[in-house]
Amino acid sequence: MGRAPAGATDLPTGSVSGLPVPRFVSLKPDRVNVRAGPTKDHDVTWVYTRSGLPVEITAEYENWRRIRDWEGAEGWVYHSLLSGKRTAFVARAKGNDELVPVRADADAGSPVTARLEPGVVGTVKRCDGSWCRFVGDKFDGWIAQERLWGVYPNEKVD
Repeated sequence: MGRAPAGATDLPTGSVSGLPVPRFVSLKPDRVNVRAGPTKDHDVTWVYTRSGLPVEITAEYENWRRIRDWEGAEGWVYHSLLSGKRTAFVARAKGNDELVPVRADADAGSPVTARLEPGVVGTVKRCDGSWCRFVGDKFDGWIAQERLWGVYPNEKVD
């Protein structure tokens, strides 16, 4: 479902999936109930209403995954509501609301092909540890990895 941060071979693995924990995944449907605990008997604490949002799995219990979002909120979701498709969104830099450049190549000197607002969601096609190929509605190019939430610093994604 995802890939551990580069150099994180000693990360614990999920007791059920055998995959690294933590790891990034995305929400599969347009409506995902987040519960206070890992059963359907637990209260729904909030609901996500947008497929494709990146979340981080922080724990596993049977068929449930504890997730954390970009704001740090955590809760439990049923595993089938999550996808291994890697997505991310443009993170807001502290005190900086400027548009973030998407470049033709993984190079700060490469031509800018688009400028994105913080919060724009896209698919992560590849990361080399410094740059990620980031694709979405009307953009396809390379963005500095540090400007994305949904990939770890220095992580390589193939």
